[in-house]
Amino acid sequence: MEPNEKFFILLGLVAVAGYYIGDLARKIRLPSLLGYMLLGVLLGTSFAGLVKTTDLHHLEFITEITLGFVAFMIGTELSLVSLRRQGFGIVVIILSESFAAFFVVLGAVYLLTRDLPMALVFGAMAPASAPAGTVAVIQEYRARGSLTKALYAVVGFDDGLAIIIFGFASALAKHLLASESSGITENMLGSLVDPVLEIMMSFIFGGVLGFVLSFLIRRLSQERDYFILVFGFVLMAIGLSERYHLSLILTNMIVGIVLVNTCRESLVQKVTRQLRVTNPFLFILFFFLAGAHLNVSALPAMGMVGFVYIVGRSTGLLGGAYIGAVIGKSDEKIKKYLGFGILSQAGVAIGLSLIVSKEFALIGTEHADKIGISIITTITATCIFFEIVGPIFTKIALERSGEIQTKE
Repeated sequence: MEPNEKFFILLGLVAVAGYYIGDLARKIRLPSLLGYMLLGVLLGTSFAGLVKTTDLHHLEFITEITLGFVAFMIGTELSLVSLRRQGFGIVVIILSESFAAFFVVLGAVYLLTRDLPMALVFGAMAPASAPAGTVAVIQEYRARGSLTKALYAVVGFDDGLAIIIFGFASALAKHLLASESSGITENMLGSLVDPVLEIMMSFIFGGVLGFVLSFLIRRLSQERDYFILVFGFVLMAIGLSERYHLSLILTNMIVGIVLVNTCRESLVQKVTRQLRVTNPFLFILFFFLAGAHLNVSALPAMGMVGFVYIVGRSTGLLGGAYIGAVIGKSDEKIKKYLGFGILSQAGVAIGLSLIVSKEFALIGTEHADKIGISIITTITATCIFFEIVGPIFTKIALERSGEIQTKE
């Protein structure tokens, strides 16, 4: 069978089977995306092996398109009026939960291993979240309210902060590793510039695309045409992010932010209404592929470091979100439940772990190689855990806060 034929048949079967498995998950009061992931696990490399690793590489564009639309949707929820209404508190929460996760994991891993470079890198992984899981649950249950707004803001912006934290922490770790071996020098300052430049360029590219999209979309007369423009601009943002090594999530989120703040609310609602029709299909394919990527056999290999990372990251995010909400004088339900909605972790963390593996291999020492291997193995395994429990806790948080509008 030709590869294209196989992919068409596979994606068609996944769409149909995913719908029914997702519906079954909803009937037992679980987010449907867990059903999609289970289908991926069963058909992927962990069990049946019908979806090979090479197939996943060929289908990677689906993951990127979905993340692009998720980021754009997050952006359309972040109007300046809404952010001003949330006030200074949301900024404090983002800073607090991100840095708390970093420092708690850093301290916990260091106490366990007495290895500062390793602890720095694991700490740098902790703040990164997986916005697709949170957004999928919010949209599935049509959640609305102050907690939902706060979740959109936090899962959107904390990935940008996570990239900056990672840049600084990994630069320091490489500097420490390089100093262990004579003759190896590492330009620490140069390493620190890259993540800051990545964020700045994401804002610039996203801002320019957002203003052009806003200008063009205001001149359309038919609502059905909105999706065509949005789809085109999201694809351009993804392509530019890949070409210039920018943050795909941040770039597309800025496009959405510019649109929502330069167009009237009724127009933005028409745009997002069309996206909510197509997003469920994309979520089926996205979470199926996420499940197919998961190597369940890696779970036993994560060991004590993985356990400490899970406990430390969860404690840091929950505690940091609560402290930030208290300092920022946020709503009571945000104080209680926001931390439970940001536990998901997947693509960004795995991407950062791959960067560590590649860059540390260039250092050429046994210690650096050991850290690179440990990061890949542990983060892959712990992401399986967080991708399973994250959406469940997001649903629980939204239920207890009273923001789920319709129950399946």
